[in-house]
Amino acid sequence: MSRDVQITLDCADPAALAAFWAEVLGYRVQDPPGGFASWPEALEAFGVPPERHNDASAVNDPDGSGPRVFFQRVPEGKQVKNRAHLDVRAAPGLEGEERMAALEAEAERLVGHGATRLERHEPEPPLAAGHIILADPEGNEFCLD
Repeated sequence: MSRDVQITLDCADPAALAAFWAEVLGYRVQDPPGGFASWPEALEAFGVPPERHNDASAVNDPDGSGPRVFFQRVPEGKQVKNRAHLDVRAAPGLEGEERMAALEAEAERLVGHGATRLERHEPEPPLAAGHIILADPEGNEFCLD
């Protein structure tokens, strides 16, 4: 039996991180529940105090094929390197300089949205095609692959 998968990230600012990852993945920030024009309107109606309005956020694949990504506020900041990370497939099917040029273009775009560039790894055939390591606005590492 197959299962749906949700990826959950602990963070300090769920709304901001959701907006960033929506841009990275081509996803959309999850719409508010039916009958509400916005999340603040819904949360107020549900009796959630204003200081708790940014406790969580989520993004969804507009095509419905990718996993939901959920962001939850936690009190502690990131301490060390991620044990798991996302690989964003930004250059599928490309090789060599063409691949690295596509990765560089995407890295530049994402830096413009708040990512931090960490490292570039050159192609080393036959096993390593090359990739770029970035960090999201809260320091979570991910790869452009």
